[in-house]
Amino acid sequence: MFLQKDNTKLGIILGLLAPLAGIFGFYLWRFQRLTITEFIQYLGIEKHLITAMLSFALLANAIVFTLYINTRKDKTAKGIFVVTVIYAIGVLLLKLFY
Repeated sequence: MFLQKDNTKLGIILGLLAPLAGIFGFYLWRFQRLTITEFIQYLGIEKHLITAMLSFALLANAIVFTLYINTRKDKTAKGIFVVTVIYAIGVLLLKLFY
């Protein structure tokens, strides 16, 4: 199965997709009464929610990272970690300058 492989490219792909699942989870948890368009518009108004949402997205990456570390798929975990660090730096910069 594709997800059972141990390679860095898979980790990068998972590292990019898991935050999207985290953002969708944040939407369902806090704003499911809004349409996606309304949700995006609301984020434009309430900018402080953007960092909360992105932190939730990074939590999704941490969960996937932990799963791959625990199954000793170190190359895949390395790819997830690299993408997570890039996301985290982006969140910090966004928090500082936005």
